[in-house]
Amino acid sequence: MNNTINKIMAQIRELEQQLEEALHQRKEGLKYIIQDGKIVFEREALSLHRNLKVSASHYIKEARWIVILTSPVIYSLIIPFVLLDLFVTIYQTICFPIYEIPKVKRSDYLVFDRIKLRYLNSIEKINCAYCSYANGIIAYVQEVAARTEQYWCPIKHARKKTEHHNRYPLFTDFGDAEQYRRELSNIKRKFDQDLD
Repeated sequence: MNNTINKIMAQIRELEQQLEEALHQRKEGLKYIIQDGKIVFEREALSLHRNLKVSASHYIKEARWIVILTSPVIYSLIIPFVLLDLFVTIYQTICFPIYEIPKVKRSDYLVFDRIKLRYLNSIEKINCAYCSYANGIIAYVQEVAARTEQYWCPIKHARKKTEHHNRYPLFTDFGDAEQYRRELSNIKRKFDQDLD
């Protein structure tokens, strides 16, 4: 990679760190801490949460009929998400050791802490759990696919993509055959880098 790309990547990592610090400062005002892996709210926050909770029946009563009518369509996607989760997990379990690619830790992508919020009713908690699972699985699958692409085809695209995964900057330039042949074996071993 050339120096310009390395500098931009370093700036991006620095900005991401600044963003994380700003988000952490925001958390401090929300009156909770994470203690031994558990989220603990102050009494004042818990009281506020209880007061702001909307009952499930009121939630349904206030919902637009079209939202209620389309909810089975949304929830029907659980089937392909579970199948995708299962197949990708089996794939990486079998293939990654053969290719010497470090396995993606699935639990890093599935976080279900929002269901513990007391200001959410049972329907909102189910919605949050569903979204956490769906988005977590997509992120997990993207990382498995990114590591696979890094191993098998680490070449950038000629056309501009809307978005790319965090391993993409490691890839060789489209059309640069010499760079590809020179860097391929090195790129295949760069899984230990913290790219997030």
